[in-house]
Amino acid sequence: MVDTAQQLMTAPVGADLPRIKVAVDAPQHSGIGGPLDYVSEVVLAPGSLVRVPLGKRELLGIVWPRGAQAIEPTEYADPSKLRAILAVLEGLTPLSASWCRLLEFAAAYYQRGVGEVALSVLPPQLRELQSPQLQLRLKRMRKWVAEQIAAPVQASPSRPTLSPAQAEVLAQLDALLTEPASATAKGAQAPVLLYGVTGSGKTEVYLRAAEHALKQGRQVLVLVPEINLTPQLEARFAERFVGRVLVSLHSGLTPAQRLRNWLAAHEGQAELVLGTRLAVFASMPRLGLIVVDEEHDPSYKQQDGARYSARDLAVYRAHLEKIPVILGSATPSLESWQHANQGRYKRLALPERIGGGALPRVRLFDMRLMPLSKGVTTALTRPLLEALRLRLERGEQSLIFLNRRGYAPVLHCSECNWKSDCPHCSAWRVFHKGDRSLRCHHCGFSERVPAACPTCGNQDIAPLGRGTERLEEQLREQLPGARVLRIDADSTKLKGELEAHMAAVHAGEVDIVVGTQMITKGHDFRRITFVAAVNPDGALFSSDFRAPERLFALLMQAGGRAGRDAEQAARSEMWVQTWHPEHALYKALAKHDFEDFAKSQLAERESAGLPPFAHLAMLRAEARTPEVAKAFLDAAARWAQALPVAAEVLIYPCIPMSVARIANVERMQMLVEAPSRSALQRLLWLWNPELHALKREHKGLMRWAVDVDPLAI
Repeated sequence: MVDTAQQLMTAPVGADLPRIKVAVDAPQHSGIGGPLDYVSEVVLAPGSLVRVPLGKRELLGIVWPRGAQAIEPTEYADPSKLRAILAVLEGLTPLSASWCRLLEFAAAYYQRGVGEVALSVLPPQLRELQSPQLQLRLKRMRKWVAEQIAAPVQASPSRPTLSPAQAEVLAQLDALLTEPASATAKGAQAPVLLYGVTGSGKTEVYLRAAEHALKQGRQVLVLVPEINLTPQLEARFAERFVGRVLVSLHSGLTPAQRLRNWLAAHEGQAELVLGTRLAVFASMPRLGLIVVDEEHDPSYKQQDGARYSARDLAVYRAHLEKIPVILGSATPSLESWQHANQGRYKRLALPERIGGGALPRVRLFDMRLMPLSKGVTTALTRPLLEALRLRLERGEQSLIFLNRRGYAPVLHCSECNWKSDCPHCSAWRVFHKGDRSLRCHHCGFSERVPAACPTCGNQDIAPLGRGTERLEEQLREQLPGARVLRIDADSTKLKGELEAHMAAVHAGEVDIVVGTQMITKGHDFRRITFVAAVNPDGALFSSDFRAPERLFALLMQAGGRAGRDAEQAARSEMWVQTWHPEHALYKALAKHDFEDFAKSQLAERESAGLPPFAHLAMLRAEARTPEVAKAFLDAAARWAQALPVAAEVLIYPCIPMSVARIANVERMQMLVEAPSRSALQRLLWLWNPELHALKREHKGLMRWAVDVDPLAI
């Protein structure tokens, strides 16, 4: 690592200039883990943004505080070999020391370079700006903020009356928000796990807690799992906090919007920041409260680059800043639930829906008992069609949940058994009838549907299985006159389509909504009284030990869309069409008993030595041939097993990933298990430099990555 850094910094400068540590975005394969040494003609405050040379390039860098926890290169005895800082981005307040500590922790824990992580979470446009351009952007941002504050004040809506459970939860939260951090035993407050059933008013609790923090002159950060939830929550907060500056941070913004919103938060002008996982790194100098909505959602885990968990980093950031963090969910992650069981998290409960409305009655339909007859499919059964007709007659809305988009998962030839496989991936291409295409959802390869079987010439090739597109077509055929709307990633590709679809549902312009998991999370559909989940059984027998947890959360969330209006709650229903109605997961779902489900799952995990009772990391390798990837992983395993700390960990043999080939790249993985987080981190800390060396030895290897606390096994 040091040798690489020495090769990059060779231009001599004066030896009497002060030495400055700068975090730069060096690629992972360079082996540069910590900040690099430069010299500067002036003393610069830690957190300042600067332009520095790196090799033949000029990069944006961050002046890093000395004494960083991240691994730093050895200081050079000869300062004359150091290169000089080229320029300083003037006019911007330096990034805070606590922000730098958060990034140091994230880089060290997730095994990435501190500069790589720190620069990747800043707005991309910052890399392109010089000081005059930056100051112009700051001026525009301040003008925009002034316009937001001066906007005509509309009548603020009356605040809803709190339920007794909400009032009790808020009383405890207010005590935490008021209590000085120094008064707690460890100097930081325990995270709050807000466990509330769907429709119990968790959002109102967030609003009241944010109101308390804002009155103290603090900023509030609210995280949501997906972009499609941001506009809805943003509207709720904007409606409540008229005259306050509210910004959002997510990948759906234009680069200019993202820079403006980030600057508003960084300069303390924005009081409320709503965003997806990247927003956990937003620079907020007066941060006083963090809220993580739907904290169980796997979308909080980054799946490339620095594979961080925004939920876990939110907890760590709250610990650093000594402020409260609220983790809210109707189906908390089993890790958070276990932390609450152990007393590490403070659990607060909202056990009932607002207005005393009942949760939807869950009915399990045994597909084995369904009579086989013409026109009946495994998704659209006759009882389901009758239930939908009943809702149509009442003028109520229904939701059909099928977590597979497209028309059919695969096209099939009955003559030669050909299937529409992807030539570049070990996966099937999905049939999309709308544009008559076969599309791979992994690499994106798409082509027109062939007129005949490519293998035998048979013209009778047919779809197997069904996706949301086919289900939508069948509903229109079986229920003529019904207004059916499909909401999935294919129907909401264009900007504004998702918002328009959601508005149509809320306005009552839709009778039946068909969709994937994107419609099950957080949406407050007031007119839906009936939800049906079709073909959900696949996750029951997955090789991934977290699959049952994810399925239970999805079904609970889907069911929670029904009966959110207290007047209609009594007749709200959720149907689950399953081939395994006796499964313990469905039994717990029928009783809305998350606690029983969590207890049984935690007992299974403890006996099997799985998280949260063990700690995992996954080493993944990608190459043009599986032999190269396997050779790299085998060599890495041999090296790790020779370390003294290897006695504390278990290194499994490498295996192909579930989708072994994507875009002609072979993928393999190797699991590392440890009984404690510290044992795992010790191994990874020693292992990481050697992995860089092994990459250079295995010439055919394209990429490797360490995934700490992986979600998908």
